[in-house]
Amino acid sequence: MLGQIPDEVIEEVRKSNDIVDVIGEYVQLKKQGRNFFGLCPFHGEKTPSFSVTQDKQIFHCFGCGKGGNVVTFVMEIEGYNFFQAIQHLADKSGQTLPEEFQQRDENQHLSKENQDVLKAYEWLTKLYHHLLRHTKEGKEGYKYLKDRGFTDEVIDTFQLGFSPNSKDFIAQFLEKKGFHKQSMIKAGILTSNDQHNNSTDRFRGRVIFPIRNHLGKSIGFGGRTITNQEPKYLNSPETDLFQKGKLLYNFDLARSHIRKSSEAVLFEGYLDVISAHKAGIFNGIATLGTSITEAQAKLLRRYVDTVVICYDSDKAGIQASYKASKLLRSVGCNVKIASMPDGLDPDDFIRKFGDTRFKNEVILASDTYMTFMMKYIKKDYNLNLEGDRIQYVESVLDEIALIERPVEREHYLKELANEFELTVETLSQEIHSRREKIGLKQDKPKQSSHTNMTKGPYRTKKLLPAYHNAELQLIAYMLKDEAIAEKIKQELGGNFTIDQHKILVTYLYGYYEEGHEPNISHFIEKISDSDIQNLVIQIAMMPFNKDISDKEINDYIRIIQSEQSDKTKIKSLRVEQKMAEKQNDPFKAAQIGMQILEIQRQIKNSNP
Repeated sequence: MLGQIPDEVIEEVRKSNDIVDVIGEYVQLKKQGRNFFGLCPFHGEKTPSFSVTQDKQIFHCFGCGKGGNVVTFVMEIEGYNFFQAIQHLADKSGQTLPEEFQQRDENQHLSKENQDVLKAYEWLTKLYHHLLRHTKEGKEGYKYLKDRGFTDEVIDTFQLGFSPNSKDFIAQFLEKKGFHKQSMIKAGILTSNDQHNNSTDRFRGRVIFPIRNHLGKSIGFGGRTITNQEPKYLNSPETDLFQKGKLLYNFDLARSHIRKSSEAVLFEGYLDVISAHKAGIFNGIATLGTSITEAQAKLLRRYVDTVVICYDSDKAGIQASYKASKLLRSVGCNVKIASMPDGLDPDDFIRKFGDTRFKNEVILASDTYMTFMMKYIKKDYNLNLEGDRIQYVESVLDEIALIERPVEREHYLKELANEFELTVETLSQEIHSRREKIGLKQDKPKQSSHTNMTKGPYRTKKLLPAYHNAELQLIAYMLKDEAIAEKIKQELGGNFTIDQHKILVTYLYGYYEEGHEPNISHFIEKISDSDIQNLVIQIAMMPFNKDISDKEINDYIRIIQSEQSDKTKIKSLRVEQKMAEKQNDPFKAAQIGMQILEIQRQIKNSNP
């Protein structure tokens, strides 16, 4: 059993992993003022409300309320426990934890069966790759890849492999490694022949494409036949670990390039991704033999502004591009669509025309979403016929009406007006009518704004009572300054009015008594209650002046004490009022009632 990791070890790991860098691997962050903002990875949203504060090393979502430090972020996003998160961060920063604190298995959050499956995939990835590169059994697979122009460097980068055309070789290998046959069959690594009670490799005789999760661990395989086997491509079946609708091929290798360019290139298959990588397109990813799903689209939106769709240029590919562009647009992506001549796919184009032409004539020359849509819609009409021309214009207007930016709408209206000798004014009226009908807001004069920052939690709610604000302000300064916390401890102790504030300051007093310096990221790890953790984060994210005078502190203390005094007085008067009622003295009860109302009026007037 693991012992308690010492504070100094945790602090060293935390300091070695800047929160902006770590979260930036999962979310596209943009700096606004002192903070960084992005789309929250914990709930669906189109407007960024997820804030990361570098100087305090904390994050907070103003939408769903989640917050914490770099450790709690990793725990939340990866489903790790505390030890696993520390181990993961230590590995990232090249640190080695003392042996007695190391996780024996970084996949301990998975079931025993899934841990075994992951280990099997790890062994098989190495084996298939070795067979391809270094054995006679892999020669035909190696020749196939070489004939397609794949270099040894590319083969090694993607860990491509080959499964020999043998019925029991892989089954025997797995058995010798101690893996249970039924588990391997359930995971889809082996297939079972019930009649003869034997099992064979699902992918035998195929070139192997390891499919990795975002952490770079193999969780499935894609197999491509090099003979006449059917189907041509074969994927691992759906399992707990391998869910095609949530995965993107090559995402682990492409992620850093996607972050740098804020753009991803979406392909239909692994060969296209690998060919594009060879051509210098390092931000390529692909779906796994299915149409792009909403989960995949939202994952991409977290990382990028723009997605370039680069599907096959045949009829089916164009139809798939249409569907993908619609979905990506709906989750907030800027979409471009690449096109190639003569029904070619990206791999074909690169092999026929070369890397440079692919980059310049296909990727960089991609159509905008609206240009693609106009071409796509046009194919269904004969523009030599007047009726078809009108229907085409109507269909294009339906699409233009959905565009948010007025400048972009006007650009395409002018293009349409010029092509069909119509006035922009007439088309603009049509757009206005369509937007009104589907409930889209009309354009308003742009107001000056100095920030896109989402409002904080206490600014979006109704104004708080004076004593509540006073407690928040004091706690904010106590988190920042131990001397202020000591003064409040002497004057107020734990006598805050709000129950959650009482609990928070009790934690904070204990934290400082243990000799810790002010450090919000460190402090929240000492708190076991997640609600109090989030409250600390919310208060820490509040805007406040850097310095506070003794007079201001005393004023806040007085407001809190006055509130408590008034409440105590009202409580005492209510007891007296009940006694008067019991003694059948309505006049005295009424007098006391008037006193209570007067105190309540004074409290109300003292609050905003």
